[in-house]
Amino acid sequence: MTDLVHRWRAAARGVGASAPEADLDSAGGYLLDRWSEPQRQYHDVTHLCAVLEVIDRYADLAPAPDRVRVAAWLHDAVYDPRALGDANERDSAEFAAGLLTTLGAPAEVAAEVSRLVGLTAGHATGADDPDGELLCDADLSILAADDDRYAAYTAAIRREYAHVPDDAFRAGRARVLTALLELPQIYRLAPLHAAWESRARANLERELATLAG
Repeated sequence: MTDLVHRWRAAARGVGASAPEADLDSAGGYLLDRWSEPQRQYHDVTHLCAVLEVIDRYADLAPAPDRVRVAAWLHDAVYDPRALGDANERDSAEFAAGLLTTLGAPAEVAAEVSRLVGLTAGHATGADDPDGELLCDADLSILAADDDRYAAYTAAIRREYAHVPDDAFRAGRARVLTALLELPQIYRLAPLHAAWESRARANLERELATLAG
């Protein structure tokens, strides 16, 4: 966890946060506490680390990789499986802007990170948005996992929504999968699209067939 806090601090400094080191570390610890909340079965520290790993690996594809890293830390800062629609993403985006402002980041940075966080609601980016594409592609990297990891992912999602009856869960999950399959591309950045697109679509189609079955 200490290493993660250091990584947070470095990224926050990289986007211009001017708060004292102790305040940045305190914010990092607070974020890790959020990512460790008991309702999180998939959207937890493991997911955060997986997203950061992809961002680090493909950082040269983004004009402002530290902004993408900070957005990764904040994109599920608010996560309640009982929330409706995109409330978690909207609340996380608002939280991101407030936290970065408090930590002394420039206003335009706080606004841009908030925008990036908001993109994770539908994972649909506009033209010429490589920072947004990297964040969204990293967030969805699990979709291209091998069979065992994908099965573990779907099981964790079901545990997060344990309060939802089976029929309602299947219908809701099917809507999510269909929306992803209807995206022109699940992965927008060329290297990730080439490596992951076919596998992700196969996983989604197989899961969708299982839900219908």
